Amino acid sequence: MPQLNPDPWFLILSLAWLTYILVLQPKILSNKSMNHPTNKNNEIIKTNPWTWPWP
Repeated sequence: MPQLNPDPWFLILSLAWLTYILVLQPKILSNKSMNHPTNKNNEIIKTNPWTWPWP
């Protein structure tokens, strides 16, 4: 069964991961997010309890 021969596939897998780690990942991580986190407002919101229509 030739599909179980790991010789060509291991090389392809290794080269793909090395390409991702060494080339693509630094380029992806260098992009800056446009949505910067902001401080959440600690203001307490007063809500009214729900009045159920049945007793």
